[in-house]
Amino acid sequence: METEEKILAAAKEIFIQKGYAAARMQEIADKAEINKGLLHYYFKNKDKLFSAVFMEAFHKFAPRINKIFESDFPLFEKIESFVDEYMDILLENPNIPKFVIHEMNQKPEEFINTIMNNKDRPNPMKLIVQVQSEVQKGNIREINPLQLVINMISMCVFPFVASPLFKSILQMDKTTYLQFMQLRKKEVSSFIIESIRVKNE
Repeated sequence: METEEKILAAAKEIFIQKGYAAARMQEIADKAEINKGLLHYYFKNKDKLFSAVFMEAFHKFAPRINKIFESDFPLFEKIESFVDEYMDILLENPNIPKFVIHEMNQKPEEFINTIMNNKDRPNPMKLIVQVQSEVQKGNIREINPLQLVINMISMCVFPFVASPLFKSILQMDKTTYLQFMQLRKKEVSSFIIESIRVKNE
């Protein structure tokens, strides 16, 4: 494994274990089995290192999500697949939502440009058109497809953004909470589908 790959693998593990704020560059260097000077040669500071970890994850998960958006799955199956895949990505990279919020607060234009100018940027347009079509056919209740997409993303992401609060309220340790998030996948997709399903009178 190349040095940069070793650093990114070590950083991802430390960030997941400790969270961004508590992670230390020395810990990451030790995990990668290199000295701190070499770590700083590759990544000047923790922000740049976490940004690299984020972009590596982004290039892995964005194509997975777009594959679902572009698929010919029936709408309800597509919703289930999206929620399942998106939650898996967040379970693999639980610090990403907090990093995105941090970047949006600190340098929103730069961050948005980085995502939108990327060839792998998320593209839900086929899903949006599909929702519009299902509404017109009377297969689902009338809903703004943009609201549906935001609901899908928000319900997946928010428990990771607010995880310290929820873990405290629910009195769960980190491992138990992540197991709880695994179960949440089914709850989220079922809730969304039932909210748009046409009810029989």
